[in-house]
Amino acid sequence: MPNTYQNLQQSHPCFGGHKNNVGRIHLPVSPGCNISCKFCDRKINDTEERPGVTSKVLSPTEAIEILGKALALCPEITVAGIAGPGDTLATDYALDTFRLVKEHYPKLIKCMSTNGLLLDERAEEIIEIGVESVTVTVNAVDPEIEAKLNRGIVYHGKAYKGEEAAAILIENQLKGIQKIAETGITVKVNTVLVPNINGDHIEEIARTVKAVGASIYNLIPLIPQSDLSGEKAPVCNEIDAARTQASKHIDVFRHCQHCRADAVGMLGGKDYGDMIYERRIAKADTFSHG
Repeated sequence: MPNTYQNLQQSHPCFGGHKNNVGRIHLPVSPGCNISCKFCDRKINDTEERPGVTSKVLSPTEAIEILGKALALCPEITVAGIAGPGDTLATDYALDTFRLVKEHYPKLIKCMSTNGLLLDERAEEIIEIGVESVTVTVNAVDPEIEAKLNRGIVYHGKAYKGEEAAAILIENQLKGIQKIAETGITVKVNTVLVPNINGDHIEEIARTVKAVGASIYNLIPLIPQSDLSGEKAPVCNEIDAARTQASKHIDVFRHCQHCRADAVGMLGGKDYGDMIYERRIAKADTFSHG
C-alpha cells in the first residue's frame, strides 16, 4: 500500500517532512508536454529557480546514476520525484525511471507531478509501479476559465483548443485524481494563482478536488511570462486570501519554493545540483510543447 498522507507528512519534505530534515531529488527525464499553458516557459539553463527549468534532460538510466550520486552526497534524501521539465505522462520516460527506482532503491518514496490529461488512462501503471504521491496541476474546474490559461491540448494525436480542450483536460484530471486516490495514493493539487483570471475561482477548485480525493492543496503565485507576461503576480494579501478560501475545504500547503525540475537536496538548504549534474552554461534553449 502507498504511504498514507499522515506518513508522508513525516517523510516527504513537500508535505511537512522538511521539519524532520529530509530531502528530495527531482529527476528531469520528461522532455515533452501535451498541453500548452499560457504561463509556461520551459528552459534549459543553470540560473532560474523555478519549475520547468533544468540543466539537462536525463534518460532513465542516467537518472538512476544521478540518483546514486545524490544519495552519496545527501543521504537525507527520502524522495525521488519527477516534476518535468515537461509532463511526466506525455512520454514513457518518467514511469520507466520509476521502475528503475523501485528496483534499485525500493525504500525511496516515488513522487510525480502531472497536468493530469493522461492520469486516468495511465493510473494502473502508476499504481503498479508503487508511486506514493502524485501532484496534479488543476488551474480551473470551469472550462471557460481554464481556456484563459491554456492555449490547447494534444490528446491521442489530435489538437484541441479553447473551451473544448479545457473541458477534456478538466474531466480527465478529476477522473484521474479519483481513480488513484481511491487506491491510497496521496494526491496534492497545485493551482497557479492568476488573480485576474482564477482568483475568484479558488474555493470552487479546492472544494471540487477535495470531493474527488485530493488530500492537500498548493497555490503557486504566477510568474508573469509567456502569453501571461502582462498579468501581475499575486501579492501577499491575494495569496493569503486565496489560501483562506481553499482552507475551508482542504488542507493547504504553505511553503512551496518554486523548485527546479532538477532540484537536489534539502528544502531551504544546500542544493547539490552543481555537484552531480553536468552543468550547461551556454545559451539557454527553450523546450517546445511536443
